[in-house]
Amino acid sequence: MSLEKIYGVHAVEALLRHHPKRVKQIWLAEGRSDPRVQTLIELASQNRVAVGNAERRELDAWVEGVHQGVVADVSPSQVWGEAMLDELLDRTEGAPLLLVLDGVTDPHNLGACLRSADAAGALAVIVPKDKSATLTPTVRKVACGAAEVIPLVAVTNLARTLEKLKQRGLWVVGTAGEAEQSLYQQDMTGPTILIMGAEGSGMRRLTRDLCDYLVHLPMTGSVSSLNVSVATGVCLFEAQRQRSVKVSGTSKKS
Repeated sequence: MSLEKIYGVHAVEALLRHHPKRVKQIWLAEGRSDPRVQTLIELASQNRVAVGNAERRELDAWVEGVHQGVVADVSPSQVWGEAMLDELLDRTEGAPLLLVLDGVTDPHNLGACLRSADAAGALAVIVPKDKSATLTPTVRKVACGAAEVIPLVAVTNLARTLEKLKQRGLWVVGTAGEAEQSLYQQDMTGPTILIMGAEGSGMRRLTRDLCDYLVHLPMTGSVSSLNVSVATGVCLFEAQRQRSVKVSGTSKKS
């Protein structure tokens, strides 16, 4: 079984905390002994993971990106299949929030979206298997540990998956610049699927046709659109804000 190299303090720490059995070896840049590294060493010791030292130029040759002096050899990444969605929804209490990325291909954008999705309390992130970024060391590094926590579900037919989720009572909210309704006018306190389109081209036509609602982000400056990962964060945290207000209001009434 070939191993992957995951790099960056947050990504490696998240693996040690959530999936320690996947970590086979940790490599630290020679001379690094700060508190963050000591935490990694302690976690590795608790989980019986070997820790070695290497020259920084060796680490530079192993990975592409800012490794922060930390690289780990791990078993291959896990991307969940469609069956995982039913299992997740069956054991979820309250109104689920799912994020769909319809053809986002930049690994940096995927990593940032995973990070925002985890922070905003989304249940999972769904992507099509084809023409979409998937889990890579770069994605894990940008996600700062979120890739080890929130499920990334790759589906063969996104339209069919959306239809099944709608049958389970979830409402589909898609983002489109020409939509009449603002994001801030849309109720997202119920079971919601938020769809973000691909960089530049937006949602595909079939995906758009399956949306129950279309919303836009109000733009008051000179630019006409936001990077997809930034827009995703805005939308997710508006959903999280609405849900927090609803829970707070319910608590006060009771």
